[in-house]
Amino acid sequence: MPSYAGAEDFKHDQQARIGVMLVNLGTPDEASVKAVRRYLDEFLSDPRVVESPRLLWWLVMNLIILRFRPRKVARAYASVWQPGGSPLMVHSRAQADALQNELDGHFPDYFKVSLAMRYGNPAIQDVMEEFRQQHCRYLLVVPMYPQYSATTTASIFDEVSRILKSWRLLPQMRMPMHYHDNASYIEALAMSVEASWQENGRGDKLLMSFHGLPQRYHKAGDPYFCECMKTARLLADRLGLEDSAWLAAFQSRFGREPWLQPYFDKTLTKLPASGVKSVDVICPGFAADCLETLEEVAQHDRDLFLKAGGERYHYIAALNDQESHVKMLGELVHNETQTWMVELERYNEPDQSAKRLQLAIKQGAES
Repeated sequence: MPSYAGAEDFKHDQQARIGVMLVNLGTPDEASVKAVRRYLDEFLSDPRVVESPRLLWWLVMNLIILRFRPRKVARAYASVWQPGGSPLMVHSRAQADALQNELDGHFPDYFKVSLAMRYGNPAIQDVMEEFRQQHCRYLLVVPMYPQYSATTTASIFDEVSRILKSWRLLPQMRMPMHYHDNASYIEALAMSVEASWQENGRGDKLLMSFHGLPQRYHKAGDPYFCECMKTARLLADRLGLEDSAWLAAFQSRFGREPWLQPYFDKTLTKLPASGVKSVDVICPGFAADCLETLEEVAQHDRDLFLKAGGERYHYIAALNDQESHVKMLGELVHNETQTWMVELERYNEPDQSAKRLQLAIKQGAES
């Protein structure tokens, strides 16, 4: 007989809320070999991430990757680790706190914002259990990936669905799949680039680096490449750049099979010979700075460019908890939950008119 999670003495008249779960990829708990191995084991075991025959991949992962790679990755994490944890954790927590404040400023007592990681802690299951205990009858899952991929966004959906299978009372749920062409997102990126140009000067070319994927995923129908290129084009258009003044490429490839091209590192090292000596680099596929942006792009790739003859390399930080980014996330949440908020007003105060909330929604949209 199946058992479904519920409460021993459920209070049917308790106040309901909307749970907003921001989900990013994840991070080791510490910059140690043991913690990194544990994290990589969970991450690389996800069939959404590595689409290979499971037995063969298990052998490769356990006999080769998890034996040798954790030490190298741990050193990389140690080079960017912060007092509050990994950069991804620090910036993601700041985003969640800032979004909570943003929503409370317009709609107090309606939203509970929490951070979850697909791999590692805080685990999606733990955060969703907190929502269940707090009577969140509505659940908005926000993958912090501007561009959709089966390796990221779909994996979050898999995990959320798995957890909900054991719940007695299912929440109403929504999950925006992407925001790669959201006007407020493009504007936030553009403002970040313009602020960097004003403070640090402008390079010969703006490089946009996105995380890579195996080429076969794209051929199988994953829209990630197309959405990355659309983000890049929209940002270039917003900045008024000529085609010769920018380029998009893909980083962080792993293994021997072809990945999405052009490759960022190979493209970067060819630029000085063509006369491009100064570059600005931004990573529009990362909502928060992390190992791949700070250690790989800002440090390792900078060294590659300078050794190849480049003279100036400037990394533009991810949007993190910048005000424009938080406001964009607030708009996204608001747009996805307007009807829920009206329902919630009636649910929590059945004898009250929903006009008050509708007025608040209108005022929030206008502010």
